[in-house]
Amino acid sequence: MTDLDQIDLKLLELLQENGKLTTKEIAQQVNLSPTPVYERIRRLERDGIIKKYVALIEAEKVGKGLIVFCDVTLKEHTKAIGNRFVQEIMSLKYVSECYNISGDHDFRLKIVVRDMKHYQDFVINDLGSIKNIGSAHSTFVIGIIKHDYGVPL
Repeated sequence: MTDLDQIDLKLLELLQENGKLTTKEIAQQVNLSPTPVYERIRRLERDGIIKKYVALIEAEKVGKGLIVFCDVTLKEHTKAIGNRFVQEIMSLKYVSECYNISGDHDFRLKIVVRDMKHYQDFVINDLGSIKNIGSAHSTFVIGIIKHDYGVPL
């Protein structure tokens, strides 16, 4: 783990809140000149602490109104089967997140689609084409109470 000082943490906090801030704007908020701020941000990127910059899109406003959490259990558990499952999931565009989890299931998928019909098509044609899935349990999001992408610092 990279040692982060209070300025690094503040930079990360500011960039999590607004990734479009300029180096000059950030420098003013942390009481440094732009050059050291620029160098610190580049180091955070180089060290893999900042993975990438993205635009967060309101799913409903682009016609993706259904969010589903799908817990998947594999029939068999070998390294090759697990790796194949992960590769296939990575190629499915409607799967926005995938976690390897403990408990009754092996993976939790977050799927964002247009509507229930679209989800049904996804389950039959996309998820259903992946070999070695033993079961899949779907939970449908009724409402979003808190949705924060940031990492608490």
